[in-house]
Amino acid sequence: MTEEQVALVTGGSRGIGRAIAVELCQVGYRVIITYKGNDAAAEETLTLIRGKGGQGEAVRFDVADTADATAKMEDILSRNQNIRILVNNAGVTADGLFMMMSEENWDTVIQTTLKGFFNVTKPVIQRMVKNHRGSVVSISSVSAVMSNRGQVNYAAAKSGLIAASRALSSEVARMGVRVNVVAPGLIDTEMIKDAPVERIKDVIPMARLGKAEEVAKVVGFLCSDDASYITGQVIFVNGGMC
Repeated sequence: MTEEQVALVTGGSRGIGRAIAVELCQVGYRVIITYKGNDAAAEETLTLIRGKGGQGEAVRFDVADTADATAKMEDILSRNQNIRILVNNAGVTADGLFMMMSEENWDTVIQTTLKGFFNVTKPVIQRMVKNHRGSVVSISSVSAVMSNRGQVNYAAAKSGLIAASRALSSEVARMGVRVNVVAPGLIDTEMIKDAPVERIKDVIPMARLGKAEEVAKVVGFLCSDDASYITGQVIFVNGGMC
């Protein structure tokens, strides 16, 4: 790369987002991670990036908060003309049976994933279209296509993210911008720390949890020139679950 190029990863302080940030730094991108509140975790990610010889920056804001997100994105874009990659990874879970689900738990999950997609992707895609170059990867989930008790809100959010990303891909393909989706299965991260892991393995054909780094490798490929003719696609990384 002859000029500094930037990758923006939302929810990049932990888990899959952290692995993606580290992966992208290793192929030469300066990585900006966003995070909602865990300063220590964000600093750990930056330490890992620097340990790989990369450069990084952490920006704290809630992607679902339109006012906060708009202000922070304006600042990020004013300082970074060459954002080549956007990874929409920010997401939360608030599991529970639908008939007993609170409106707050419904809204939190939907807003973080879908309003967050809008608040971050819209300004970035405008810059990418102007530059006639860019790659957007949204992180969905196997829950978007497989029924799973207690995750009506999460399934709605993640399936909506697939639909939004695929529709967007058709709008910007001729302008040099690609938009794809990676849908992980059960990945060994903090998000499933309280899950019955041994029982879960029984429903995975490969009989093991995935690694965050395995998801990150697929994201890295989709963001690379090796994937220059791939857009509007959903790639599952789930050990054969579907």
